[in-house]
This record gives sequence, C-alpha cells and structure tokens, in this order.
Amino acid sequence: MKDLLRTSTSLSEGIEQILNLQAKIESDASNKYLAMAAWLDRNGFVNTAEYLYKQAEEEREHFLKVFKYITDMGGIAITPSVPEVQQEFASFREVFDIALQNEIAVTKAINKVIAKCRAENDYATEDFMMWYVAEQREEEKNARRALELFELINENEATGKFALDVQIAKIG
Repeated sequence: MKDLLRTSTSLSEGIEQILNLQAKIESDASNKYLAMAAWLDRNGFVNTAEYLYKQAEEEREHFLKVFKYITDMGGIAITPSVPEVQQEFASFREVFDIALQNEIAVTKAINKVIAKCRAENDYATEDFMMWYVAEQREEEKNARRALELFELINENEATGKFALDVQIAKIG
C-alpha cells in the first residue's frame, strides 16, 4: 500500500521523514513553552506566562503548518507522541536560558531540512521551509532579548522580578 501511495507524492521518503521529524520538533516546542508558561503562572509571573502561552500556540501553528504540508503534498503525516517535558525550573532566568537553547535547536533542525531539500533537489519543500528560516531569526532574537533583560534589570532588587515580568511580556 505504501508503494502505491508513494506514486501520489513528489516527496521522497527521506524528505517525508525529515518533515515528520520537524513536525515533532515543533510540537515538542509547543509543549515545552506550555510547561514554562504554567510554571511562570504559578510563580506569579503572569505577564510573562501569557507571553509564553502565546509562544506555545505559535509553535503549535508551526507544527500544524508542516503537518498539513506533508498531507497537501500527498505524503503521510505522522501524529507525534507527546513526550514528558520539564515542569519545574530553578529560576525565572532558567526558563529563558532553556527557551533560547530550544530555539537554537529548532533553527539547526530547520537547517537540516533545507540541506536535505537541496541534496534531493526538492525546491518546493525548500521554498516552503524558507518561511521557517525567517521565523527562526525572529524567535532567536526574541529569546536573546529576554536574556538581555536579565542583564539590564537586576531580578534580586525589590522590583526586579516585577520589572522583568512586565518587560519580557512586551517582546515581539
């Protein structure tokens, strides 16, 4: 049956597999942001929590976009399993240290998809993925900006955590 379906798509098996992996990475990113938002919420950082709830939704949209592309191209989109994600964080800052590392990992994964597209001359998928390249520039910039704010605002001062909560929520 898979061979019969394979004739209905211009996606190679390798491209389909790497796109399904990218969909999983985007889905996982959404879940990580959701856990971060919940931690922030229960620790009183309501503004920043709202910011990360929005980030979680945006990552879910990124997942669905890849997932739908696979099906639109006649491929087989695999619904990713939901892995355990970190629920507790040592500090307000750690949330954003992890967020930046996650964004860098997503960028690297997108670059692998683009490299695979180029190796297989899949220009349609490369064109589709270029939106993600631009999006990741913004995502990394925003994550770095959040960390910069920790350098500018002393979270140990009386109003530092409050100021961080307000300012981080304004990013993007």
